[in-house]
Formats: sequence, C-alpha cells, structure tokens
Amino acid sequence: MGDQREALTCSAKGCRADAAFELRWNNPRLHTPERRKVWLACAEHRESLSDFLGARGFLRDVVPVGS
Repeated sequence: MGDQREALTCSAKGCRADAAFELRWNNPRLHTPERRKVWLACAEHRESLSDFLGARGFLRDVVPVGS
C-alpha cells in the first residue's frame, strides 16, 4: 500500500521520540565479526545507549538513521 514507512522510535526504555541514529553493535561471543544488530536512538539517548553498549565492548558504529 504505497511507500509509507512506519516511524522509527528510540530504543531507550519508555522513549517514544523519533530515532535519529543507528547504534550498530554485536556481541563477539555470540555473533560473527561482520554481523550487526541495531538499536535506534534519539538525540537525547544517543550517548547513554552508546555508553551502555561501549562499556560491554559491543558498540561498533553510530550513524544517522538510513545511512
């Protein structure tokens, strides 16, 4: 039914803001090196979600949504 895309929302608990960033990550104990899982983040939660993944050594890349 057309080209309508559902709005992408932030992955932070309880947040309903539009996502502006993709936090691409993987758990090296579970995933192959090239595999990327994606969390979405609004501008407000980009840093806290990145810190969470980074502290565990999972964060691989942060890019604007749709990149």
